Amino acid sequence: MKISLNTGQGDPERDRARARAVGALAQLGHGVPGPGTAGTPAAAAQVASQAVVTIVAEALGSREEQPMRELKTLLLFGLMTAFGCGGSSNNNGGTVQFTASGEVFALAGYDFPRAVGSNNPVFVDGWQIVFDELLVTFDNVTLAENPDKPNQALTDQVVAQVTGPWAIDLHKGGPLPGKGGGNEQALWVAAINNQNKNGNKPFDEKRYAFSFDIVRATNSAQKLNFDATNNADYATMVTNGWTVFYSGTATFRGTGCTTQPASTNYPFGLPPMGPVGTTVKFKFGFASPTSYINCQNPDNSGAPLTGEMHQRGVQIKNNQTTIAQATLHTDHPFWESFVPDSPRHFDQLASRAQNMAGTYIVTLNDVVLDQYTGLTDAQNRALPWRICDPTYHPIDSGPTIHFDDTGLPQPNPSYAAFMTYNQITQGHLNADGRCAVQRHY
Repeated sequence: MKISLNTGQGDPERDRARARAVGALAQLGHGVPGPGTAGTPAAAAQVASQAVVTIVAEALGSREEQPMRELKTLLLFGLMTAFGCGGSSNNNGGTVQFTASGEVFALAGYDFPRAVGSNNPVFVDGWQIVFDELLVTFDNVTLAENPDKPNQALTDQVVAQVTGPWAIDLHKGGPLPGKGGGNEQALWVAAINNQNKNGNKPFDEKRYAFSFDIVRATNSAQKLNFDATNNADYATMVTNGWTVFYSGTATFRGTGCTTQPASTNYPFGLPPMGPVGTTVKFKFGFASPTSYINCQNPDNSGAPLTGEMHQRGVQIKNNQTTIAQATLHTDHPFWESFVPDSPRHFDQLASRAQNMAGTYIVTLNDVVLDQYTGLTDAQNRALPWRICDPTYHPIDSGPTIHFDDTGLPQPNPSYAAFMTYNQITQGHLNADGRCAVQRHY
């Protein structure tokens, strides 16, 4: 196997990725360990497959019109299947490609105000949210028999599994079109080619229950699209046992806002709460290992079980590739309740931000002692409702922001705990397929 790659000028990280690809592909072809691999064909395959995706994506680009992107997707999946893991061959039984996305909002954030004619979600208190990083560690992707049991969290035998763990920055997107459409991007993670937990049999033409985990950051994780900043922040995640890390900037954009109560002396016009253009940096580390079990799948055409939105599982078809995209909804930690698509707020976080040499920064530690039953600012002043989206109405007529904990299994007055419990519900399959959520913290 002869490989020639033009490294060009500039990015040392990309050059090193290409070098790893060459070494890994050489190892696959000749059984000789290459640079940056673990010294085994399986490890080389994992390095090579991701590097091939990166290189081909660079060569082809990732922001073209949809027909061209679909053509590129077929080419990329062809390469990924050739170098994938999770079984040596699919024996014509179909293949599952596991990808990951944070929707278009991981890329572009949440604008304010809402664009004319758009139904995109906004933060009702007037904040624009832009992400710098969305670091996540995935692991334990499984396919199992019998997705239609009455209890969604239960299945029969696991017939296939691929393990990482894989560390990904969802803010960077990837070369594949995401399941949510529009400008959403996804990153390829791994392939499952056969029933590697059931004698390496080819998959049958049927639905299998699909599950995945989000786990604590670990030094053993394969970093799929990291740069130097990601590496430094991921080291902090490892130290603190975090599973998911948000980093970004909130900018106040609200105009014509009202308050509840209508008459208040609260200093909304002063930093960090205003005026328009005021910025607050946020860094949220969630220590919340979670399993997302037997997910519903919007790609399925069959009737869902009673009370569910979509039929469960991934449908395997002979000689075809099935995409299973783990989709993280980035707005969940900011919800005011546990009802899906609950209104989103940032005032309760901005009001707790600390002035660090002229830059306001808020972390999850800043809201550990704040209580969601009656939220206060860093000076322990009661925080009134601020309403910048005219379609929003507060939970009730109370004068202080407070959130609804209906559905919280173990009531805990800490707002940090409230945010974390909402955060663990963010994992979905193929855009908005809901999973049985099992937390491990």
